[in-house]
Amino acid sequence: MKKPEHNQPDPEMIDEDNPEWTDEMFKTAIRIRDLPEALQKKLRRPGERGPQHAPKKVQTAIRYDASILEHFKAAGPGWQTRINDTLKKAIEMGLA
Repeated sequence: MKKPEHNQPDPEMIDEDNPEWTDEMFKTAIRIRDLPEALQKKLRRPGERGPQHAPKKVQTAIRYDASILEHFKAAGPGWQTRINDTLKKAIEMGLA
């Protein structure tokens, strides 16, 4: 099979019901954050994060004992959030 030229659509991949966006379409597109809030809520996928109102978290690298990770990971997804919440509680209680 012959490869398509650079910047040329692959004829086998063209979907007439969902055409590739043109430069003009990109220029006139409206960002979801610029739509009315009610419409934003309808378009946003369940579980998708919206605009951040609280301070964003900072990515870092930290080393934990293997037993600590095993404990938090054993409860399934969200283990990093649970570690974060546990550390916050320890600080609030004056333990850290």
